[in-house]
Amino acid sequence: MAEPMQGQHQGATGTGPSSSQPGRVAASVTQLAVSSAAAPAADATVLPMEQYAVQLEEAEELVKYAADMGIEIDDEVRRSVFAGRLAATSGWTQEIAGSLLVALTTLSAKLKPVSGESLRKCVIGKEAAETIRTYRRWAIGLGAIIVPVSVLAYVASATCEAIRKDIDLANGLAVTLVRDIRPAPATASTEGSDNTATGNLQLHDQNEVKDLQLFASTIRDIHARAKRLSFLGPTPAHDQKLARFELPVPLVDFSGATKDAIKTYQNVRYFAQSTQEAVSTSFGAVASCVLPALYGLLGACAFLIRMFEGQIKARTFTGMDRPTAHFLIAGIGGLVVGLFGDFGAGHGSVLPPLALAFLVGYGVDVFFYFLDGLLQTFARAPTKATGDQAKP
Repeated sequence: MAEPMQGQHQGATGTGPSSSQPGRVAASVTQLAVSSAAAPAADATVLPMEQYAVQLEEAEELVKYAADMGIEIDDEVRRSVFAGRLAATSGWTQEIAGSLLVALTTLSAKLKPVSGESLRKCVIGKEAAETIRTYRRWAIGLGAIIVPVSVLAYVASATCEAIRKDIDLANGLAVTLVRDIRPAPATASTEGSDNTATGNLQLHDQNEVKDLQLFASTIRDIHARAKRLSFLGPTPAHDQKLARFELPVPLVDFSGATKDAIKTYQNVRYFAQSTQEAVSTSFGAVASCVLPALYGLLGACAFLIRMFEGQIKARTFTGMDRPTAHFLIAGIGGLVVGLFGDFGAGHGSVLPPLALAFLVGYGVDVFFYFLDGLLQTFARAPTKATGDQAKP
């Protein structure tokens, strides 16, 4: 009787194996079902926090830009952006991410041409700073080449022109002095040498003596300018010992001094003209080919910097523009301006070639306008010739 009572007691209290096992199994099955149903939902709705970080920054910059410019936007759009900022710290859900993308699309369409990317790169990104540094390096590098070469070309051109004028003046004086040389009287030959020389000087008036002094001064100027010019290019050898640049003091023999000055002038003139030709050739090539191309590139830099400044002010800079093609066209246009000496002459232009090269680099449309006009000129010429031949 003790054993059955004990079994009944265990069944009544629920501590036996027959009553505890089904309860545990049911609880385990319920918990597994709940967890298995909850896990896929979490994986499907919660996204990585950094997935929409870029879109969130762009949307926030657009909202700030709209507030600064006084542009009205819907409250729903603003709430979607704020909700995205809160979700960035806890995790994105599909609903919040979709609302953010819709808000970004609405803002981009309303604020066009300003976009979230342009605002992000102007305010946050480093593309704007790197772009202006690139343009600044280009401008400084071109200026470091253009300024010294332009100065040297100007000095060489001015010196060559001064030498040319001095040689023209000296040639005229030499002809005049040779014509003014007159032999001494026959009676003077029986007198002493000093009296002969004095008499020779007395045959010439004051103006002839001034011409001789001006001739000697012009020789000195030509030689000095030629020596300065010789440092800018290859020059022929010149023996300075053969050159006498001062008149004898006292000037008692006018004819002898004139002959010595003319011999000196011939030597100096050869040196000056040879130097002038060598330097003019070298700097002429630089001024016709190299400098116009460099000025064209400098004009392109000026245009791109101006365009960049406008994009920054309008908040439309995206960094997608590639100025390589503009630089290439500017360099080609500048070279063409240097080769075509009469570039733009048919369109009423009076600018010098280097200024035109800079203008072509700044606005490449000028270059294409010139090419179109040139093509039309060549197209009209054969047509006119054909019409002339057709006439009886």
